[in-house]
Amino acid sequence: MTFLRAFLLVVVTATLSACGGQSVWAPDEAVQKARYDSPEPAYLVLKTMINNRSGSGGHAALTINASQTVMYDPAGRWSHPLGPERNDVVFGMFPKLEENYDLWHARDTHHVVNQKIYVSEAVAEKALQLAMAAGPSLDAQCTLNISGLLMQLEGFSSLKSTYFPANLMKQFENLPGVQTTKVYDNDSGKN
Repeated sequence: MTFLRAFLLVVVTATLSACGGQSVWAPDEAVQKARYDSPEPAYLVLKTMINNRSGSGGHAALTINASQTVMYDPAGRWSHPLGPERNDVVFGMFPKLEENYDLWHARDTHHVVNQKIYVSEAVAEKALQLAMAAGPSLDAQCTLNISGLLMQLEGFSSLKSTYFPANLMKQFENLPGVQTTKVYDNDSGKN
């Protein structure tokens, strides 16, 4: 094999390996142990991390309360021992764990916008199934993956595909019944 062919083989292999996201697969036992069934009716919460200076979005995630409560966090960096992950789906998202997620992202440079909308059980369950089937996300495609998931749900056809978290947040706020809360935290470095 010539040097050029070997070099090209290495480049092609490296390029192809970069085309897939990082696969994470928690064991069945951990996922079953972490399972959380919220007493609330079915809902979705779009979480958007917003830069406090520019107003631009830095990341997005989606909490799904269906037959169990999970968070779809494509290409997310947050992890917690009480929230086992399978390819960008974090299981066991009970309220204190979700609060930990928000406070981990909120700091002097960013705040978290939570937009909650109640949906039918069927819509929530479809969102859960789509998130679990999505597989690991590539970096910088969190919002593209979430908007793509949402567009497949009944009642969300007005949404458009986007790469930009703040854009999806603005689209989401126009849906009927959305309840918005914001999380600020200035204790940078202590989360």
